[in-house]
Order: sequence, then structure tokens, then C-alpha cells
Amino acid sequence: MRIPAHSVCTAIRDDIIAGVYERGSRLTEELLARRYGVSRVPVREALRTLEAEGFVVTRRHAGACVAEPTEQEASDLLEMRMLLEPLGAARAAQRRTEAHLKVLRGLVRLGQERARRGHSEDLRSLGGWFHETLAQASGSPALTSALAQLRHKIAWMYTVEVSAGPAESWAEHGGIVDAVARGDSERARSITALHAERATSSHRLRFPGGKDRAERVRTSQHPVNMTSARH
Repeated sequence: MRIPAHSVCTAIRDDIIAGVYERGSRLTEELLARRYGVSRVPVREALRTLEAEGFVVTRRHAGACVAEPTEQEASDLLEMRMLLEPLGAARAAQRRTEAHLKVLRGLVRLGQERARRGHSEDLRSLGGWFHETLAQASGSPALTSALAQLRHKIAWMYTVEVSAGPAESWAEHGGIVDAVARGDSERARSITALHAERATSSHRLRFPGGKDRAERVRTSQHPVNMTSARH
């Protein structure tokens, strides 16, 4: 069975974000194919996609390498998110479905419960699902895709400090959903803008070789799991 390139792309992207491949390091098709248990064809296609997304660059005499974004490029990502997330919320207020609302409300309930219990790791995952669902509710595939790429690249370039007020953050999530449910675009936009601004203050830039870089196993086999591929 031929493994789809998008599954290989997701696996390589996840490993870049996790720090398995350091910035500037080479990404050879042969080694990647062996690591993920696939042929070189989907690896080649995945590298082209990742280059278009900004995770990979092609260098003369070196081939594909992990990109090395500048601090300015990293800062621009946060600014772009602060502009696009409020737009997505405003669109969601006009285009959301009942299914979107059901998922968003369920995530808010879970987030508020986990916040009360102090489960910070759960809150990060729930927050990601919340914003992904909110973007999908905008009814704009282009905007949803742009926000997804921003989330991936921000996760790669930044660490996020645990919020000192998770209950307040999830209250804001709840306020966003209430505005979306009422079809109040301006209210949804303003609350999301405030929420994005506060969230940005908790981001700290990762630096190559910094103390936050965990040791990774670089030689182990890492077959692509088709059942868990998210993209």
C-alpha cells in the first residue's frame, strides 16, 4: 500500500516542531524514507510541501535542510495570528453550524473543568482543538489553512509558559462561543483579539541549542501511523 505524502508530511513536520531535526540540519530522502518506513517518492513530495510552508529550505550542494527562521520572522507570525484569529471568529459568527457550536461548547466545558483541576497539559491540547474548530467554523478553507500553518510554525518557534490565570482564559473562550452563537461578529472579533493579545505575552522564543531543547532519539525507526495521521 502506498503511504500518502500528506501522512509523511505530517510526521516530518511534527518531528521538526518537536526538535528531532535541528534547524539547519540536512534532510536526506534516503534517511527519511528509512525512518518513516516509506519509499522516497512520498518523502520527496512531503519535502516540497514543507518547503512551501517554510519548514524546509533547499540549499545548493546540501539539498533539503530544516529552515532557520529569524527572530523577525517569528515575531511576524504572532502578529499575523493576532490579525487572522479575530477575523476567523467574526466569520464564524456568521457561518457556524450547530455542529460547530456543539463541539465548541463541549471544549469550553472541558477546558473550564481542567482549569479548575490545574491540568495544564490537557489545557494546551484543548486550546488547540478549540481554535482549530473556531477556524473551521469560519467557513473559509483558505483562512482555516492559514491559521493551521501559523499554529504549527508558532509551536515550532516558541515555548508557551503556563498561564497564571487559566480560568480567565477559558472564560474568554466561553465569551467567544457565546458571541458566535448569537451571530455577533464584532463581539466575537473583539473578545478574540483581546484573547490573542494576552496569549501572545506567554510565548517565549526558542533558540537553537537553548536549554528548552530536549534530547531526542534520532536513529530509531518511526513508521508512519496511518490511523493517527491528522492531515
